[in-house]
Amino acid sequence: MKIPVLYEDKDIIIINKPVGLMVHGDGKTKEKTLVDWILKNYPKTKNVGEPIELPNGDLIPRPGIVHRLDKETSGVLLIAKTQPAFDFYKSKFQNREMKKIYHTFVFGEMKLDEGKIDRPIGRSSKDFRRYSAQRGSRGERREALTEYFVIFKGKGYSFVSALPKTGRTHQIRVHFMAINYPIIGDSLYAPTHKRDLGFKRVALHAYALSFTNRTGEEITVKASDPDDFKVAAKKIGMIK
Repeated sequence: MKIPVLYEDKDIIIINKPVGLMVHGDGKTKEKTLVDWILKNYPKTKNVGEPIELPNGDLIPRPGIVHRLDKETSGVLLIAKTQPAFDFYKSKFQNREMKKIYHTFVFGEMKLDEGKIDRPIGRSSKDFRRYSAQRGSRGERREALTEYFVIFKGKGYSFVSALPKTGRTHQIRVHFMAINYPIIGDSLYAPTHKRDLGFKRVALHAYALSFTNRTGEEITVKASDPDDFKVAAKKIGMIK
């Protein structure tokens, strides 16, 4: 399992997570996960962090996992090496002190070049796998805010920089669906749209993470857009 390490110090490792790699197990599949890579390459992290408990009581280990990315999402992901580092960065994520930037391709040429999507997110009333920022969502609706900037638009698509200010599950996917610009390749939230521009996955990439570390140093780590993003950029005329 080849995983690029973008940054490392005594507290953390920041990787560029490949497309198709689960961060941790779900108790159902037996496929390799990022946790397997962590335990092989950083065995001292074994007891760092917090496991999750499944409904049947089984515990799923998550050594050093402070935050996560969906299986089909690529890009920057931070892993803590020690419990003090885990506690420090978990607090920073919870307090919205970690600046996250995602890149994505969406269907449609967005009318506004920048804006904010300020819509609470609840569970979908139609599909238990989905979340919703639209009327009719069920359960607790939690505050959710995403800022966005359109980098390029053409041929019926937009390439967008999205900055989630909250950390709700599927937030960017849910928010762009709610304003009628669904993310390309998202079969869960845009099942009636074909996977376009050559994408075989959700067109979402965690491009950058900026934060202040435990010693007060300002850190920014970026993961270059992957090959499928470059192919899509050519197809909409963004690059030659």
